[in-house]
Amino acid sequence: MKYSREEVIQYVEEEDVKFIRLAFCDVFGRQKNISIMPEELPRAFRYGIAFDASAVEGFGDESHCDLFLHPDPETLSLLPWRPEHGKVVRMFCRIAYPDGSPFEGDTREVLKRAEAYAQQKGYAISFGAEQEFYLFRLDENGDPTKIPYDQAGYMDMAPYDRGENVRREICLTLEQMGIRPESSHHEEGPGQNEIDFRYSDALVAADNVMAFQTVVKTIAYRNGLLADFSAKPLSSRPGNGFHINMSVRSRDGEDHMYPMMAGILEKIEEMTIFLNPWENSYERFGKEKAPAYVSWSHENRSQLVRVPAAVGEYKRAELRSPDPTANPYLAFALLIYAGVQGIEKGLALPPAADFNFFTEKEEILRQYRRLPKTRQEACRKAEGSAFIRECVPETIRRIYCDRI
Repeated sequence: MKYSREEVIQYVEEEDVKFIRLAFCDVFGRQKNISIMPEELPRAFRYGIAFDASAVEGFGDESHCDLFLHPDPETLSLLPWRPEHGKVVRMFCRIAYPDGSPFEGDTREVLKRAEAYAQQKGYAISFGAEQEFYLFRLDENGDPTKIPYDQAGYMDMAPYDRGENVRREICLTLEQMGIRPESSHHEEGPGQNEIDFRYSDALVAADNVMAFQTVVKTIAYRNGLLADFSAKPLSSRPGNGFHINMSVRSRDGEDHMYPMMAGILEKIEEMTIFLNPWENSYERFGKEKAPAYVSWSHENRSQLVRVPAAVGEYKRAELRSPDPTANPYLAFALLIYAGVQGIEKGLALPPAADFNFFTEKEEILRQYRRLPKTRQEACRKAEGSAFIRECVPETIRRIYCDRI
């Protein structure tokens, strides 16, 4: 349900809400929030709530440190794990300067602009997220370890799969928040899990990814566990993927999925630093079904982009290179821009690579472009890209690549 400002104020009054969390994220997608009391809500809607931006990485220094959070009433959600008496709700926020102008480092606004760009061109690209995570035990002091919660394998069941009840609690909590999980199962790694979502509009999908990670970490901790979304938590085990499913709708009613895919394949190396932002993101590539080459095919999980066996409204393309450390707002925005440009240019896909990249001979593999092998290489690709300069504000570009 989407609320107006007046409906949010009424809900807070009638439902015994005592705290309102104003949520946002830094340029890397790490979620932040500030809590306000109900009597401050009208002020938040009218003027915004100030915070010290210099304390948030990538948001500025002490010389220009005041930014304002403006809550989006349509994103109101109850946090079910908080007390029933004295409830807590959350809204995602727009970030602005004191004069009301948009803050360039607000990646949620970057995605809004990308959606508007696609709509202007006559297209709407929907997204479905699949995120993997590990569950690790905590030690006697409550500190994290690298000991997996179980030793189960792909789609195993209890008693081997000890994460079954944790996933159940996560899915039920998400449903209470109005987020619809599609499926959940144990993944290939020990203690590794996956929960998938139905597709939705880009902004809703990205908000749901942010909410999902918060719920997973909260429920895991309540069960005495750590949820780890890093790209390669265990060096000798499968990494965590953030598989992004995409479908496109258009006013002309034609099927534009393949030129959308071609646009993404054309720009993928330039986008990689934003899809795989940390050093160990690159340790995942080329191992345990994580792609290393720029390719596509039907149903083939060794590819960068695969077209799953689905028809009608479920027809989609799946990008398999991103990992869960990516900022979903930036990731979806770049995929929209690249996909729409592919459609507008009428780009054609290269021939499908109908073979297994993990077992193919080296002379065949050399015919394909590789994804960047390191974070430094990915930054160089982005810095030399006119596409990235056009789509990503300078503030964000500089922060992503100033760690080389």
